[in-house]
Amino acid sequence: MTRVLVVDDDPAIVRALVINLRARQYEVDSAEDGAGALRAAAARHPDVVVLDLGLPDTDGVDVIRRLREWSRVPILVLSARHASGEKVQALDAGADDYVTKPFGMDELLARLRAAVRRAEPADGGDVVVETGTFTVDLAAKKVHRDGRDVRLTPTEWHLLEALVRAGGRLVGQRQLLREVWGPSYGTETNYLRVYMAQLRRKLEADPSRPRHLITEPGMGYRFEK
Repeated sequence: MTRVLVVDDDPAIVRALVINLRARQYEVDSAEDGAGALRAAAARHPDVVVLDLGLPDTDGVDVIRRLREWSRVPILVLSARHASGEKVQALDAGADDYVTKPFGMDELLARLRAAVRRAEPADGGDVVVETGTFTVDLAAKKVHRDGRDVRLTPTEWHLLEALVRAGGRLVGQRQLLREVWGPSYGTETNYLRVYMAQLRRKLEADPSRPRHLITEPGMGYRFEK
């Protein structure tokens, strides 16, 4: 199920979005300011963010820049600012789309669906990644081993997903920490050791000699089929 983070300090807009999104089977979290948005994004790992630029504690463009330091989540700006220069600034900061207030709910939902589709693996890419031991379904957010679903915690899933989406490339420790735990994490490498050990116990045939979740000492981690 797609998770949406709505960031707006107008309770009426938040309420309308929450009602409409939940009616269409989205999971919805909300925040009323920039600090809350960054905390929620780090804790809840939304699939898309709907963000107002006029927040009480900071400008929404700054929130976009902060999110882009560690996350690739699609960002759909929802703002009363109509000037083209402000739209360009938000898009240059890393927003994926821009809808001006007042807005039609149907248009907003269509833009949101498009943003989510663009973030999915491209056609012909590996939506389902198979190894000799387990299978990762990126679209369904599930892992299968020996014909059964493997129960992963949200943190375990996000760590595994980040490595699988890297497609065999080395992912640095700092990048993984920020992408999985949030922008304020960058040195807590013990988190990575603990959670990688948990993933290996659940997924590797021999956790002490992993074939798929590989450590590059002092640098980071790599997923190999």
